[in-house]
Amino acid sequence: MAYASSLLRNPYDTYRQIDVVGRTAEADGPALVQLLYEELVSALRSAAFAMARGQVAVKSERATRATAILFALEAGLDHDKGGDVAVSLHRLYAGIRRQVIDASIGNDPAPLLNAASDLAEIAAAWKTARAG
Repeated sequence: MAYASSLLRNPYDTYRQIDVVGRTAEADGPALVQLLYEELVSALRSAAFAMARGQVAVKSERATRATAILFALEAGLDHDKGGDVAVSLHRLYAGIRRQVIDASIGNDPAPLLNAASDLAEIAAAWKTARAG
């Protein structure tokens, strides 16, 4: 019964969870990275939106999701094969994670939006590289 009541509380979140599970089921490594970037950008923008509207619970949940995705991206880095690129991405993810935490504490959505914009550029480049 708890499952059914959670569906009724927020059908949009339920749909997104089902959608993400469906997209990850058959995705290869590069497709999963692209999906993580898309989800990360979405989480950062949602956290900023919620922060600007004083929706503390939503802000907290989306910032936590963004942080978890950043940890997942960082954990997936292959420092042996990736060399300087892996080191640069490691620094980027750690820096954005700090921005997310600082922005959440200070209630300033601007750093979240800036991080989302920067990551959207990387996501677009990743998508282009996969398609080409």
